[in-house]
Amino acid sequence: EYVEIIRKAMTRERLSYEGEHWTLPLPDGPGKPLKLTVHPQREHIPLYIAAIGPKNLEQTGEIADGALLIFPSAEHIEDTALRHIRAGREKAGKTMDGFDVCPTLPLAVGDDVAALADMFRPYTALYVGGMGSRKQNFYNQLAQRMGYEKEAAEIQDKYLSGDKTGAAAAVPHQLIDQTALLGSVERIAERMQAYAEAGVTTLTLAPAGFTLDERITALRAGTDALERAGLA
Repeated sequence: EYVEIIRKAMTRERLSYEGEHWTLPLPDGPGKPLKLTVHPQREHIPLYIAAIGPKNLEQTGEIADGALLIFPSAEHIEDTALRHIRAGREKAGKTMDGFDVCPTLPLAVGDDVAALADMFRPYTALYVGGMGSRKQNFYNQLAQRMGYEKEAAEIQDKYLSGDKTGAAAAVPHQLIDQTALLGSVERIAERMQAYAEAGVTTLTLAPAGFTLDERITALRAGTDALERAGLA
């Protein structure tokens, strides 16, 4: 049903649907079946889904054109994401050809990799420790699937107890380094190559910086690294 609703919306059909789970518009409600008023510049509008868990990654592979990933590690992306997406593609009778694997990677340029990683400790602690509940935190579960079971539990315990500083300090350097682009342009270029070899097709960069100029400078370094990696 979800696939059919998305298809009708994206192909500019009037969005009415009567199924087992959804009825659009709502019965006896004020809603009317509408359609997109804009005319797309291409016949097929690609659908991207932000997915993180095994089941929704599989569904994304089955019904979408691309996956938006968070906390991606080139070393773990096959096991944590791609195999599930591939299973969904196979379920739909498709291959990975044409499917866009699009992770978002924090980016910080400089010589001191440890200091650069420290910039992202609060960000990582927030997601791994504070998003969701103790029983259901998809980012915490992702960290566990990457091999950080003990660390993920410690981060969550400290964050949920109110010790955000302790939670940030408990984030392993390696976890940040594996899920961000840190260091010199040359080092970042090497990491970009590793992501490409692992199956990533598009990189979304989130440059660090306290000012707009700092973020633009980091983004320019990122495009330089992409060229050096031979991926531009």
